[in-house]
Amino acid sequence: MATADGAFLKPTGSDLRQEARETRPGASGDGIGSGGTQPPEKQKLFADRDRVYSRSIQGKWRKVKWWTLAVLLGLYYIGPWLRWDRGLGAPNQALLIDMPGRRAYFFGLEIWPQEIYYLTGVLILGALGLFFVTALFGRVWCGFTCPQTLWTDLFMWVERKIEGDRNARMKLDKGPLTGAKVGKKFAKHGAWLLIALATGGAWIMYFNNAPTVVHDFFTGQATTAIYGFVFLFTATTYVLAGWAREQVCIYMCPWPRFQGAMFDEDSLVVTYEDWRGEPRGGARKGQSFEGRGHCVDCGLCWQVCPTGVDIRKGQQMACIGCALCVDACNSVMNRFGLPPELITYDSISNQLARADGRTKTRFRLVRPRTIAYAVLLLLIATVMVVSLSTRSRLHVNVLQDRQPLYVKLSDGSIRNGYTIKVVNMVREPKTYLLSTDGLTGAEIAVLGRHLEPGPYVELDVAPDDVSSFRVFVKAPMSSLDSVQTDFTFYLIDLATRESETVRGIFNGPAAVAANAANARRGGDGG
Repeated sequence: MATADGAFLKPTGSDLRQEARETRPGASGDGIGSGGTQPPEKQKLFADRDRVYSRSIQGKWRKVKWWTLAVLLGLYYIGPWLRWDRGLGAPNQALLIDMPGRRAYFFGLEIWPQEIYYLTGVLILGALGLFFVTALFGRVWCGFTCPQTLWTDLFMWVERKIEGDRNARMKLDKGPLTGAKVGKKFAKHGAWLLIALATGGAWIMYFNNAPTVVHDFFTGQATTAIYGFVFLFTATTYVLAGWAREQVCIYMCPWPRFQGAMFDEDSLVVTYEDWRGEPRGGARKGQSFEGRGHCVDCGLCWQVCPTGVDIRKGQQMACIGCALCVDACNSVMNRFGLPPELITYDSISNQLARADGRTKTRFRLVRPRTIAYAVLLLLIATVMVVSLSTRSRLHVNVLQDRQPLYVKLSDGSIRNGYTIKVVNMVREPKTYLLSTDGLTGAEIAVLGRHLEPGPYVELDVAPDDVSSFRVFVKAPMSSLDSVQTDFTFYLIDLATRESETVRGIFNGPAAVAANAANARRGGDGG
């Protein structure tokens, strides 16, 4: 049996007998005769949702949340409209993931498909940064910067502006269906849909030129994929921020399930000073608090909570650490002339010390787990910065012909064919010199450019482009020592002297191996 506060009591014998009578076939008076039975009522496996009507509150942490919301959502909506000059023919959007062009742009940084491993580094940095911040400040991500928190806060602000604060919304929902009620509901959901549409539209702009995609969208010229993704992100924003709300944090998000492992006794979390607040009870202004706790049991702390948590029951998974209960409790403490911070951001070690009458200790930033996270963050960030600053702006890929493996020419030499792709990752035309190393007497020819073979060829590549060349390498049979001879393609930038080497294989006839073996035996016999 469950009490009103969720606690479970052991059923008594009379309770069990009553339950047996209620569930025994034929026990209900609705049966017809002795054989008429009704099936027992199906037991619910899931509790119905208790809708949370959060109350507005003013205070320090509420201001922090408003400023955080304004800055982060402002950056999200404005980001696609920022411009960055990259030269003629290049996109001038500062933040852009160009899927058709297979590029990602972040202001002056340009990432190519073969550099996708940088995304792995960014994700690792993000994860470690989240672990580090959680170890220091608890669920500050959930309470202040999580997208679900930001958009839910915005949606709830709209709801309060249209339908009123907590009591007014509860009265409206319980009241009859009137014209005023329908009008407020339509206005609220209309505003929610506009915000959701702006959210979905802004997301699409990060993958397309913002002015162009906005024009195409509203003139009906956008692609089906764009309309589909805008609808998808509009719908998810509307449902998650408008309807699901705290259900996302409590049931859908995996983060609360394992973030407790990153806390320790020195992590800052939202706590209730029960040693000071208990025993709680109602009070009037001017009443003495001697011999009782400072908590007046007003319930304001859980009324302002966006997830409906009563922080006085201790740490709970549903608490997102937004600290609105701190503002609520401080407003009550000020009204009664009591010291603030009955509910506060503090560490468990500080709370235990104060409960024992000891002086509050300082917040410990430096401790083993924070040192470990900081070292890992610094190490990975250093690796990424060094890698980005020293990365080659030239890449070469070689694909050897499979059919035929080789061609024997009239002069007895052997020729192999290759497809060479040269990636010029700078925005200026380049001329490269291609040669070989490891094949004595080898000569190179390029189809359509250098038909006459020579020891090297020049390759012209357009700015920020990938050029493909059909290359033929000819070598005398005497320079081959097996059916497959290893050699190296050597490509050098004539302007900067930046170079790139790629291993290649030169195929020859089976007779090459036999001749090489005979030559070795003859040398041994001599």
